[in-house]
Amino acid sequence: MPADIQHFHDAQSGTLSYVVSDPETALAAVIDPVLGFSVVSGRTDTGQVDAIEKYLDKYNLGLRWILETHAHADHLTAAQLLKGRRGGKVAIGEGITSVQSHFGKLFNLKPPFVADGRQFDHLFADNEKFRIGNIDCTVLSTPGHTSDSVTYLVEDAAFVGDSLFMADFGSARCDFPGGDAARLYDSIQKIFALPDDTRLFMCHDYPPASRQLRFEITIAEQKEHNIHVGGDADRQQFVTMRKARDATLALPALILPAIQVNICAGHLPEAESNGVGYIRIPIDEL
Repeated sequence: MPADIQHFHDAQSGTLSYVVSDPETALAAVIDPVLGFSVVSGRTDTGQVDAIEKYLDKYNLGLRWILETHAHADHLTAAQLLKGRRGGKVAIGEGITSVQSHFGKLFNLKPPFVADGRQFDHLFADNEKFRIGNIDCTVLSTPGHTSDSVTYLVEDAAFVGDSLFMADFGSARCDFPGGDAARLYDSIQKIFALPDDTRLFMCHDYPPASRQLRFEITIAEQKEHNIHVGGDADRQQFVTMRKARDATLALPALILPAIQVNICAGHLPEAESNGVGYIRIPIDEL
């Protein structure tokens, strides 16, 4: 039986999260779960996790994996909240260590923080295999947007993180530390080398007024219609376009709290002597 895939959309960040499950064993993975966060009040919102839990309960699914496609800059991960409620291993690509090294210095994080990935339960290498129940899965390293970006292959489905968007929106920015437009182009070509009928599941969609939200698209459609990498777009054209476009983009609204929490696998800052945890905001650094 093929894997079941259910999407969940977080309107605040435009993020798409997924539950992927094996009907035979009733075991599941959650990909890129979102913890809502207000920069105005500092309060968290568990609405998406609550919805995911209702889905797990509805189908009596056991959670085995909580998979991050990369350390997101636009939302806080709910990985630890979900793990605390449901169990499962929190995993990400092994490139996370370079992201931790850069941002650990930016936020002046002190021990017990160490930039070696130990905050996660597992770090995936390129082409590493794992299973969701009886379903064989493969991890592809697809850096470019960030140095830790990976794609999860589950049968004919590929969860590409931020490497690609819907064809009418193009591709991800590459101006974050560790980002590289040439590497992103190469990673997209790696994805495009998969069969044309492979279903790509987006981490974000920003639909124009002319269409509704979409979360799934085939490689064939991306190859033909993607405004950044479709058709005859070559590597140098892509790099030139990406650098010019990235120079015009504002930083994501949640980048400082998001990165700070996400490089720690979703562990929120420890409470201080007054029982309150605090997000660090570096001044005049970004």
